Amino acid sequence: MYAIVEIAGQQFKAEAGKKLYVHRLEGNEGDAVSFDRVLLTEADGAVKVGTPVVAGVKVNAKILAHLKDDKVIIYKKKRRKTYEKTQGHRQSLTQISIESIG
Repeated sequence: MYAIVEIAGQQFKAEAGKKLYVHRLEGNEGDAVSFDRVLLTEADGAVKVGTPVVAGVKVNAKILAHLKDDKVIIYKKKRRKTYEKTQGHRQSLTQISIESIG
């Protein structure tokens, strides 16, 4: 069984026991969180598509860690204009483990 769930504005395929990296969530490590914006579910070949969400279905997860993604370097340059700019960014992420779908 799996579900397509919307977490922090992005869609993820959630399966029981799977670990996901999502945008930073509120809560501490070890806290339980649930997501009710389930867009699609599949169980034994039976697919339910929501309009826009499937009613009565929640995805329960546990926060494992808060961490940062790899650094991304942004470099801009204009030829012959003596313009160079370097900027870096690290996205804040949360690692979650999917406990159950139902």
